[in-house]
Amino acid sequence: MPEVACADAHGRVNLMGEHTDYHDGYVLPTIIPQFTHADIRRRDDRRVCASSAAMPLESLEYELGRESPGRGWLDYVQGVTATLARRGVDIPGFDLRLESTVPLGAGVSSSAALEVSVLRSLRTLLGLAIDDVMLARIAQAVETEFVGAPVGIMDQMASSLGREGEALFLDTRTLDVERVPLPPTIEIVVIDSGIPHTHAGGQYAARRRESFDAAALLGVERLRDVDSRSLARIEALPPLLARRARHVVTENARVLAAVAALRAADAARLGALFNASHASMRDDYETSTPEIDRLVAIAQQHPAVFGARLTGGGFGGAVVLIASAGRGRVAADEICAAYQRETGRPGVVLVPPPS
Repeated sequence: MPEVACADAHGRVNLMGEHTDYHDGYVLPTIIPQFTHADIRRRDDRRVCASSAAMPLESLEYELGRESPGRGWLDYVQGVTATLARRGVDIPGFDLRLESTVPLGAGVSSSAALEVSVLRSLRTLLGLAIDDVMLARIAQAVETEFVGAPVGIMDQMASSLGREGEALFLDTRTLDVERVPLPPTIEIVVIDSGIPHTHAGGQYAARRRESFDAAALLGVERLRDVDSRSLARIEALPPLLARRARHVVTENARVLAAVAALRAADAARLGALFNASHASMRDDYETSTPEIDRLVAIAQQHPAVFGARLTGGGFGGAVVLIASAGRGRVAADEICAAYQRETGRPGVVLVPPPS
């Protein structure tokens, strides 16, 4: 067995399919250039000593078997070892050094990148027979069972299986995956709104609960089992639950349409789907904010942009745009400048990175 191991895992942006994964629906993420790097070295005791390049003066420790949540970013490391131990993996003590360029609170899966990079390193260190899908399942369990964030599996699957230059069309019920190449005529742009996002907050959990309440009234366990032909039944629900169900059902349909648009390299159609998705998140699922709505509106009005939408769980985070190939960075800089003039917030361009 090796004494040291290291691995990387990328953040992701979701092109389409927001709040569908915990209803066994469809999602369409792609990885971003930013990634987390994990270096692991064995110890001869039962302790984990973790440090991060972002906090060079801080080193946090815990004893294996005595993991306890409530320690900030260390919870994701503790969650990895606790979750592996519950699955019968004998883990030695280790020193962990993390470096990451995935921004926190931007809705681009910094937590999944951390979990997957650590799990990949431990897989190498311990020679674990864990494939990439199982690794994503374990990473999701870290968040749902240890950290306490009720997330679906999209982020972890994207970080574990995603590859540059393609979208990952994922059926979260079966975990079947299709790799869809991104057409050379378009460019993905991601802008951080500057409003921090978190999955562990009450609003995300409330939306999830409301959507399951709607599913129960429709007689199904998951809204994946309701399609657009049932919109009349959805409209008969109490107004708030109708909005929640309508978003999930129509968003699933938009994912399927977005895959078809990518295959056909139909940028105009893809952009229209982006715009419709944002309107649904804003009005039906109510996960946007006034500042993000303004950022999206500015982007939608730019001549190089086909469409724009909030991406991720919402209540802050980033927006994703589809732009003409070769014009994305200039468009993004102009959009950020207008956003700052109008809101006072300095949007940060994450993708494409500076040349």
